[in-house]
Amino acid sequence: MTSEETPLDAAIRGLARGRALARVLEVWRPEVWLELDARIRSGPVPQGTGYRAHHWLTRDVRPAALRILGGAPRPGEAELALALCDADGRIRAAALPHAAGRAAVLPLVALRTADWAAPVREAAHAVLARDLPRADAGTLAVTAPVALRLEARLRGGTAAALLRDVLRAAPPATLTTLLLNRDRPTRRLALDLAIERGLLRPAELAHLAAYDGDVGVRDKAATAALAAGVPDETLPLLLAARCGSVRSAGVTALRKAGRAAQAEPFLHDRSGLVRACARWALRQDGRDPVAVYRAACADPATVPGRAPLGLAECGEPAADLPVLWELAGHERPLVRSSAVAGLRVLGAGDLGRLLVLLDDPAPGVVREAARALLPWAERLPDRELVRRTGADRPAHARIRALRLLRERGGEPYTEAARRLVEDPDPVLRAQVRRALGTGDPRPRPPGAPARFLIR
Repeated sequence: MTSEETPLDAAIRGLARGRALARVLEVWRPEVWLELDARIRSGPVPQGTGYRAHHWLTRDVRPAALRILGGAPRPGEAELALALCDADGRIRAAALPHAAGRAAVLPLVALRTADWAAPVREAAHAVLARDLPRADAGTLAVTAPVALRLEARLRGGTAAALLRDVLRAAPPATLTTLLLNRDRPTRRLALDLAIERGLLRPAELAHLAAYDGDVGVRDKAATAALAAGVPDETLPLLLAARCGSVRSAGVTALRKAGRAAQAEPFLHDRSGLVRACARWALRQDGRDPVAVYRAACADPATVPGRAPLGLAECGEPAADLPVLWELAGHERPLVRSSAVAGLRVLGAGDLGRLLVLLDDPAPGVVREAARALLPWAERLPDRELVRRTGADRPAHARIRALRLLRERGGEPYTEAARRLVEDPDPVLRAQVRRALGTGDPRPRPPGAPARFLIR
């Protein structure tokens, strides 16, 4: 590949030289098929790609190309792929009969079912209707994502509708294989149909909910697992899931399973949604979560890390702010940051004490202190914030102080930003430039919203 050649141009060069599709393209990525089609149909391939060697696609004499495609010679896989993407509809239509039974080009056949030319669409649908039900799991794995992407197109629903019909009758092993597909829409469809057909055990659904990387798959799988009503198989997996929404579903189900007491440890979960569900479960069981939080925060030696924030989410300012201020000086950084976050939730307005927390050695504490101070940025003294952007301060404190200065706007912010975007610390310098969105810090006009990516 030359310096001026894109990876897609290099792939087309490879196809023009007869290389297999799987050798030049990441066939598992649906976007690659769409880009290949758009690139070839948009016009001539750049000079020097070797495309000229195949006159049946590049010469202006289209009748000659049609004779080659319609005659005895059977085009190779690469030639066929290029013909299916050709700008001339006659060539696309003439290529489709050759695509029958050629699994490697089935994604391009699916693409042609959304073609603007009716004869091409009709021919493509005939080929797809014949070959898709016969496709093996590997062919479906690369064709299904393309078919689903076409639904957004004007005439693109045909391939997806046919795919759904095929999968409803496909062997169970085919559907479960698609549950491992890299494409999220494909996994979602496979899960919908697997649930519809009752192909997955509750434990398998719970495993998907706990470990899949897509929120849509996780939520559907969790809902189906809980609907199966087998707590011993599903709840342990759901409660141990990395995703907060899945854990929250498991916590909610604890009450329905008569195990509300087991929700208590989740009062201190890292997810606010899980904590809220745990409080609900305890209330439904006749217990007061506020009392549980207060008891947990009463002993600094054993206080759970996120108990202060949980207390703030359901407590009362008059009773609980003193406890949170005390825990803001706790020896453990997680307890301190949780307490400061709780101060923000309860609306603590002692700006002097909050400002001092910007000097904490723990980045999490400084982050929460800056979030608590942000609504009051106009009332903070410039000199205190500028001082905290100095070279003697750690990077996490300097970036948060700059965030507050930007909220205020004006010359102090401009000077500090210009200094930090050229800071010797490469990590800080990159953070500041990324946060500002540009390397050119300018004063924010009065009344204009702050544009700052660090929260």
